[in-house]
Amino acid sequence: MSGSGFNDDLVERLKSGEEHAFVELFSIHRDRLKRMLEFRMDRRLRGREDASDILQEVYIDAHQRMSHYLKHPQLSFYVWLRQLTTQRLIDVHRRHLKAEKRDVKQEVGLNRNSLAATSASMAIQLAAYLATPSQIAMHAELVVQIEKAIDGMDEIDREVIALRHFEELRNSEVAEVLGLSDAAASNRYMRALARLREVLEEIPGFLDESE
Repeated sequence: MSGSGFNDDLVERLKSGEEHAFVELFSIHRDRLKRMLEFRMDRRLRGREDASDILQEVYIDAHQRMSHYLKHPQLSFYVWLRQLTTQRLIDVHRRHLKAEKRDVKQEVGLNRNSLAATSASMAIQLAAYLATPSQIAMHAELVVQIEKAIDGMDEIDREVIALRHFEELRNSEVAEVLGLSDAAASNRYMRALARLREVLEEIPGFLDESE
């Protein structure tokens, strides 16, 4: 149901004026967008903002901008929706965090067109995936160690890992998001995986026990 051919068919139906095709398209991609929001949202906003509420705003945004998208479909439909969702999340962050003290790195992140994957989110999930029972007892300390290691990676390498593994985008979608060719995105992904392993190996005993 969610294959690119089916999506293309729905987009063609939208172009012909079939309103319900938009509802179907958004419904198909809703879970992926929600997963992205939950991964990207600043931890300070958990409990204060609900991903479903943000997606309702994205739905309205997308519906209002649909005619413009159909005239100039430079991105695949999902990547376009993800772009709108990213902008909404930036707005949410600004609204809630503008009064809080932020360091320079966070300020830059809030004002980018696309939110960078946070080392904290990646660290939490990697610890959950890879930690052994003996490491789980020191989970908070392990998360801090992983976050510090990931923070030393190139930003694009972190982003490729986040897009492929945590958002589960296809390589062609990663290429669209990052403005790369499919081949370049694939090569960057392989390099990022190698680099991720290198930084995790710097944590004493982590990969040795988890493999």
